[in-house]
Amino acid sequence: MRARQDHRLVRDDENWLRLPNPWDIPVEICAGPDVPLEPAAVDEVLTLLETADTLAGLAPDARITRVALTPDFHKGAGIPIGTVLETEHALLPQAVGNDVNCGMRLEVTSLRADDVRPRLDALERRLRHLFFEGGRRIALSPAQREALLREGLPGLLLTGDATRWPGIQPGDLDDGVDRMHAPAFPASTAGAFADWIGSASHDSLIGGIGGGNHFCELQYVAAVHDAAAAHAWGLAPGAVVLMAHSGSLGLGHQANTTALDALRAGWPSGMPRPRNGILPFVLDERSAPARRRYLDAFANAANFAVGNRFFLALTMRAGLAAECGDLSSGLLYDAPHNLFWQDGDRVVHRKGATPAGGYAETAGGPYAMWGEPVIVPGSMGASSYVLRGQGNGRTLASACHGAGRRVPRGATARASDAELDAFLREFRVVTPLDHRDPVVARRADVMAAWRRDLKQEAPWAYKDIGPVVAGLAAGGVADVVAELRPLLTVKG
Repeated sequence: MRARQDHRLVRDDENWLRLPNPWDIPVEICAGPDVPLEPAAVDEVLTLLETADTLAGLAPDARITRVALTPDFHKGAGIPIGTVLETEHALLPQAVGNDVNCGMRLEVTSLRADDVRPRLDALERRLRHLFFEGGRRIALSPAQREALLREGLPGLLLTGDATRWPGIQPGDLDDGVDRMHAPAFPASTAGAFADWIGSASHDSLIGGIGGGNHFCELQYVAAVHDAAAAHAWGLAPGAVVLMAHSGSLGLGHQANTTALDALRAGWPSGMPRPRNGILPFVLDERSAPARRRYLDAFANAANFAVGNRFFLALTMRAGLAAECGDLSSGLLYDAPHNLFWQDGDRVVHRKGATPAGGYAETAGGPYAMWGEPVIVPGSMGASSYVLRGQGNGRTLASACHGAGRRVPRGATARASDAELDAFLREFRVVTPLDHRDPVVARRADVMAAWRRDLKQEAPWAYKDIGPVVAGLAAGGVADVVAELRPLLTVKG
């Protein structure tokens, strides 16, 4: 069924649309006719493109060269989620946003779905304790925290004794560098986060899921679509996997604030601020000191995010081991969604989009024969997919990072309570509040707030994942390897 799409989008074929604009900047989106694309997000793209005028006023060689929109494209807060932006001689911190290095970690365990299903009640209780009731108790020394912020997860794992963390495995100490798109961003300092570095040995920050659409989910391989790639990646039918979706929590917000404060303070006198509110760094000597401060804070936040996903996975492993017995769990891939990549004067920004490199981008690594793993989660309770990237230049080697919102957060409260009840009967969601507890259930105000928050992430708030993933395959962006179905979701 054809979805309603904005009249300003011109469909070139069944898989591709473009957005004509006054600046003649190439803007393309890979989406089939059954994927809804909201007009408010198109408005936001056109407003973003006004930055071309800002750049022209700041430097003759600063410009936007290409924009790719992913099929989960939807309105954000100034820049749509699902935007990939290529610039020359300019860096736009807002095209990454506050949640620096929000991304996805996927691990394949030795458990089978039939091992876990009989233990779901006990596992739910265990995970609630570990994630929300002080059970995870991750001890990090100041030296380890600084190592994480300055050198990323590899630096952390080489500093101090990591073997005491619950869920850790010997392979973790050399795991990861070639199975992570961005394992580390070297930083010259972590001074912006000195308070966290020097805080108590156990804290409630690291290993936190965060809010919004972040989650930690237990899934199993429901279907294999590419047998050779699935076998190489350990995705056998029935295998249990863990998926962690989280970012830099408050650190990314602080990094973005560092950039915007510097840009406002250094804005050229006599030049009006941009009407769209988007402030760019020009890549020149004048901006170098302020950019350096931002890039250090950015690197700290990005490194924290990778470490945070690692500890989310450790917590899930610990819960599984306590209820289901010994297991092994190995990283399939860790992929970022909100980052930028600089190559000389060329910068690719991704906001709510995942890298989807092909053979060229993965040469020399474990995925050279296949293309980059692309992890696309569905809405809560829906299937997720693992694909392999094709390095498509039209998307700047990018793919979507989910299904994308269909209903704005503010409108979800109008959803039917009966729909939510039906969903909760069929699916298990672990939250800080146990809605089955009779004492909690008697608190109408508490239950109303819990239901309102849950509706914001319920299935009807998101697009159908099926057409989104089918469009990626049909458009030559990424090929489907396996379908994953959820057993249990942990939401903050």
